[in-house]
Amino acid sequence: MNPLDAYRLDDRVVVLTGASSGLGAGFARALAAVGAHLVLAARRTDRLGKLAAELAGAGTRVVTHTTDVSVPEDCRAVARRAAEEFGRIDVLINNAGVGGVVPASCDTPESFSSVIDVNLSGTFWMAQACAPVMPPGSSIVNVSSVLGLVGPRFPQASYAASKAGVIGLTRDLAQEWSGRKGIRVNALCPGYFRTEMTADGADALQDLLARHSILGRFGEQRELDSALLFLASPASSYVTGTTLTVDGGFTAL
Repeated sequence: MNPLDAYRLDDRVVVLTGASSGLGAGFARALAAVGAHLVLAARRTDRLGKLAAELAGAGTRVVTHTTDVSVPEDCRAVARRAAEEFGRIDVLINNAGVGGVVPASCDTPESFSSVIDVNLSGTFWMAQACAPVMPPGSSIVNVSSVLGLVGPRFPQASYAASKAGVIGLTRDLAQEWSGRKGIRVNALCPGYFRTEMTADGADALQDLLARHSILGRFGEQRELDSALLFLASPASSYVTGTTLTVDGGFTAL
């Protein structure tokens, strides 16, 4: 057997949240390239449609669903759509997320809660909704962040708290579901990549990375895609409850 075959997702059904832009759109293209059927979920319907048309034009079987992951019923609706269209879900990638640089002393209950509701609660609601239609051998990948592991160096209390929570949630779901349901659950922790979320502070972040990471640069989408495919695919069949960090050495210094 060719070891690379373990990274294929031919005919596997993948639900991907936060798919309309940034890392999520890149993930969708990478998943399509290894043969997955896709259920793309995000709040921006127009962008979802454009991405779905691009992927379908290249031969991928893809459906979309406008979704706010902070709303539990939206998450259940995505799971129902996937089950109706494909009969099951083999992989869930919880990628939806929001950020915000706000000093802790200036944050408001509404602002803080809005980040937690999407980044942490939304991850849980999606996992809870999809698990009943995920067969043994399935995989959940929760996209966290290096800021869930180390100090952010910028004022981001709500974001850092939400991403640290995702790592804790990952460990618990792995403990609850991997042995009993056969669903592996892992976290992917990206460092800094060029996306819409980082565009406004790109110069400051580049300076930060030059001084505080081993490789001294932003990551590229392909460098994160390979890690995602590892966790999503049978290549990681003996991996659960872990956190895979892809950060150019940011957390090592």
